Amino acid sequence: MKLRVKPSQLAGSVPIPASKSHTVRALVIGSLAEGQSRLIAPLDSADIQSCIGAMRLLGAQVEADGCDLLVRGVAGSPRVPSSPIDVGNSGTTLYIACVTAALGDGTTTITGDAQIQARPIQPLTSALEDLGARAVSERDNGCPPVRITGPLRGGKTSIECPTSQYLTALLINCPLANGDSHIEVPLLHEQPYVHMTLDWLDRLGIEYEREGLERFHVPGGQSYPPFERPIPADFSSANFFMCAAAVTGSEITLTGLDMGDPQGDKAVVDMLRQMGAEVEVDELRMTVRGKPLHGCELDLNATPDALPALAATACFAEGETLLGNVPQARLKETDRISVMATELRKMGADITELDDGLLVRGRQLRGAQVDGHGDHRIVMALAVAGLGAADETTVSTAEAIAVTFPDFVELMRRLGATLEKVDTP
Repeated sequence: MKLRVKPSQLAGSVPIPASKSHTVRALVIGSLAEGQSRLIAPLDSADIQSCIGAMRLLGAQVEADGCDLLVRGVAGSPRVPSSPIDVGNSGTTLYIACVTAALGDGTTTITGDAQIQARPIQPLTSALEDLGARAVSERDNGCPPVRITGPLRGGKTSIECPTSQYLTALLINCPLANGDSHIEVPLLHEQPYVHMTLDWLDRLGIEYEREGLERFHVPGGQSYPPFERPIPADFSSANFFMCAAAVTGSEITLTGLDMGDPQGDKAVVDMLRQMGAEVEVDELRMTVRGKPLHGCELDLNATPDALPALAATACFAEGETLLGNVPQARLKETDRISVMATELRKMGADITELDDGLLVRGRQLRGAQVDGHGDHRIVMALAVAGLGAADETTVSTAEAIAVTFPDFVELMRRLGATLEKVDTP
């Protein structure tokens, strides 16, 4: 499928869907808990369906109840599935499920699509070995498919985390190990995602001690209680709408966003303000007004998912914008640094690829045929660029948006965007 995008002015109000990151954490913790949990209005997307499938194979019961999900957990003892777990395109599910599988007494194989099979996992498998499990990359390349053999016993490990998902996976599951776990973290990118994980542990009464985010002591033998919780709206998805307002000089209102939530991508609010946009926040309503934009330096280490949308936005800012300190953006569904540089240049962008980010010099973009590379955030960012470009832009592999944001096109059209899906042979 392709997206056909034309220059547009936006206006109106849209609800932002539930957070993918919160929904995955809720699904996994509910699956590990004792009794039945209710997830109120969670995200429904391809990544979430992959997570549901993984948790069901590990023994949880997950059923829809209207717009909610009911999850009956395994009380800390996942079963060993009779078939491999396929996480699709969900990196978060991949890493968390690897450690969840290690809680079982047997061997589980975990794989995913071609993008997942290129993701590095060696730091996490090495940590699992330190903590008493066995973990083997089947192709001996440090990537999935992986075979995980439990049980997880606890122990001491040191793990560098270019992706915070490694640490999140350990923190969610180690409380259920037989013994205590001591985790040292000499490198950690994307710190707000770890704070989100710790917030879940705190809410559910899990005990742990930490020294900053560098050292953790997690007592074993704990359990998760059942819970009922509304899933917060997703700042990562909201950022595409915020950036669309900025590049088109429009005024739109987004509903459901809670600035008190620990999601890291809420930092994009202040980043857009630095670039000249106006953003007003009133409880769960946020109004964004596009104004003349100017370049600035932005540190994206804590917000790597924002790089594609901000790269598109920077093309419309006068002067230079540095999107830096985000080397882990190369380790996502695609090498997002390289891909955004390549595709935006097709639209006339003046953009330099750096080892850890992008340097963008503002100039008017023109419509072009660009490739979304099967990456949901690349597709949506290029669509945002197309809304502000001259003439028509066509974005390929647009079916990828279903991974996290199936309603993206519908909601953009509700705001007045000239945006349509085009089936391809």
